[in-house]
Amino acid sequence: MKKGKGMQFVGDSRITADKTRFIPKDYSEYPGKTEAFWPNFLLKEWLVGAVFLVGFLCLTVAHPAPLEKMADPTDAAYVPLPDWYFLFLYQLLKYKFASGAYFVLGAMVIPGLAFGGLLLAPFLDTGKERRPYKRPITSLLMIMGIVSVFWLTYEAAEHVEWESRVEANKPVWPSEVEIDTESAGYALYDQNGCLQCHGESLEGAVGPTLIGVTDKYSVDEIKDIAVKGIGDMPAGQFEGSDEELQQLVDFIVSVNEQAAE
Repeated sequence: MKKGKGMQFVGDSRITADKTRFIPKDYSEYPGKTEAFWPNFLLKEWLVGAVFLVGFLCLTVAHPAPLEKMADPTDAAYVPLPDWYFLFLYQLLKYKFASGAYFVLGAMVIPGLAFGGLLLAPFLDTGKERRPYKRPITSLLMIMGIVSVFWLTYEAAEHVEWESRVEANKPVWPSEVEIDTESAGYALYDQNGCLQCHGESLEGAVGPTLIGVTDKYSVDEIKDIAVKGIGDMPAGQFEGSDEELQQLVDFIVSVNEQAAE
């Protein structure tokens, strides 16, 4: 029997014979476990990604990220920290070879080379082999990237007292503080323009929040700041007698006492 004798071929008039792009590629020439990228492999990637995404969303709902109070540019003792996914870069900039005079090296050159190497990995290793140990360049770059990011993130997080930091910088919302708008101190707070800059409940607006200001300054220092200013706050903001100044400071102190309860 000759080849093809007795066989019937069925064609689809909507697809011409020269349209080979719809025919899956023969992956038998590639060693190891093989499959078509579309849709087989890509579908598996999407499923795995969806599982991790759902798990990550559940984690954020169960353990939300702790928020801190509004940023205060006058607080020189505050040490800002980046989000967790940038902690490894934050830790890198602590080392002598990547900080100070070598800041450009730590902030741009080293991360640029690292991420550039990962981007170039597919072009540096163009072999057909799919087993990780058969592709040393790609595997080595990936392992080095994962280990360095995890190690630097661990080192950065290990030296931060998270619980005390969150408690010290706990935000206070206006709804938690009752403002006595009938008091003489509140009237002075409004008349001297404090309300427009620092908010009705001292939560901050154009200027920084005054919640927590009593933890950083004494009563006399607050009086001095109200008269002479500090940072971007100009002098001469308060206009009144010493008795009125005391009433204003007493109002600020009373609100801070409520927030601390």
